[in-house]
Amino acid sequence: MVRRNSLAFTLAALLAGVVAAGVASAQDYQRTYTIPAGGSIRVISVSGDVKVIGYSGTSITVSGFKEGPDRDCVQIEDTSDSNHVDLRVHYPQSRNCNASVSFEVRVPQGIEYNYDRLSSVSGGVVVDGATGRLRADSVSGDVAIRNVIGIVSASAVSGNVDVQINNLQGSGDMKFWSVSGNVSVKAPANLDADIEMSSISGSLKTNFQIDVQEQRYGPGRSARGRVGSGMHSLRITTVSGRVSLVHN
Repeated sequence: MVRRNSLAFTLAALLAGVVAAGVASAQDYQRTYTIPAGGSIRVISVSGDVKVIGYSGTSITVSGFKEGPDRDCVQIEDTSDSNHVDLRVHYPQSRNCNASVSFEVRVPQGIEYNYDRLSSVSGGVVVDGATGRLRADSVSGDVAIRNVIGIVSASAVSGNVDVQINNLQGSGDMKFWSVSGNVSVKAPANLDADIEMSSISGSLKTNFQIDVQEQRYGPGRSARGRVGSGMHSLRITTVSGRVSLVHN
């Protein structure tokens, strides 16, 4: 009986430890912010994904998740104020640090913010359901933007760029590019823009009424044209990969 009770206590302690570790991991970083419409949001990670998800709440909530054997040596720096959410990751210069930090940001759907930069060096960037002026980039990872309203730019050095814009709101240039990866953009059928598209090594696809040209000598395809009055400037390019621009 004593042995059974001891075994049961040990198992309960181990289970409690596992649960506590899970809770601690989920609370590596957790903050709530309230900034006015038009305020800026900047989230930069070195190794790890950055996700921004629109929801029906009224505040911006940020969760940060550390992973890796050296997770305790990496710090999340918060320089936010009443008009800005500004987060980035700091690694010590004096030692190698085998750790990554991923962010999940929940933003009020329908409130317009200025997303100054959503970025990861080694990780993906995902945005779903945001409104405002948005810039997203990754060095080594995919960038996926869906169900957004506003003016968008996105890039990946080594990765795909996949964008779906439900409605253009505001003015300004939009650029989508990759060095090694596919670039796909879905835009409203009433797109009003001067358009340039090109791929050095890959196919080109569009169902907008613009001129598509293929190089007479050597690889490469390009397209250029204006739809509507050309209110916006839209450029889609890749060196090695496919490019496409289609309407929703």
